[in-house]
Amino acid sequence: MTVNLFSSLYLGCAGWSLPREQWPRFQPDGSHLERYASRFNAVEINSSFYRPHRASTYARWAAAVPPGFRFSVKVPRQITHDARLNACEPALAEFLDQCMALGDRLGCLLVQLPPSLAYDPPTACAFFAALRQRYSGPVVLEPRHPSWLQARELLQAQRIGWVEADPAPLGEAAPQGWEGVAYVRLHGSPKIYYSAYAEPVLQALAARLAAAAVPTWCIFDNTAAGAAVPDALWVLEHLGS
Repeated sequence: MTVNLFSSLYLGCAGWSLPREQWPRFQPDGSHLERYASRFNAVEINSSFYRPHRASTYARWAAAVPPGFRFSVKVPRQITHDARLNACEPALAEFLDQCMALGDRLGCLLVQLPPSLAYDPPTACAFFAALRQRYSGPVVLEPRHPSWLQARELLQAQRIGWVEADPAPLGEAAPQGWEGVAYVRLHGSPKIYYSAYAEPVLQALAARLAAAAVPTWCIFDNTAAGAAVPDALWVLEHLGS
């Protein structure tokens, strides 16, 4: 089973590395990305956060996946952590020129903020306005400072979704972003990045995803010990149950 029947559900992992013990569950031929895309219809590119990729690299990745496959691309730390969203239009334009080579395989941009970055309305307004001048597709925000709970009006106006992360950096606070897209990032619990999820948690997640009424992303980021791929496959195989 693949998730292609769920046209508004994008399910996958942070990166397309496949643990060797999971190889028999994917097609045997092709690159890691091609094999990964034989089961999943989405992936989150985290490497873009740390270093730039050439437009030709993004174009090659796009050519390696089926038409319904979508990439989520993490905005570089140069913009979110170093510049802290301030006066970063040249870097933003460069990043978009690169990743938009994905063409229609570009599904979402992920803006993850450092815990120390508080909500400053003028800076945030200028950043998201500059982003929206260049890119009209789905964008989601993962803030980690509680002051961003006051940003609802801006996020609604600019159609910026709110990442629901586990563990939740802001506790049980209600999402404040635009309701037109949902984005779930699962980092592993209790040991972040390492722990696999218990079956009841995955069952509840599968039920939620199957009932989603808006375009929904579900990305497993518990990759450090190889738990992401089997967790995502479990959800994939139980979406209809």
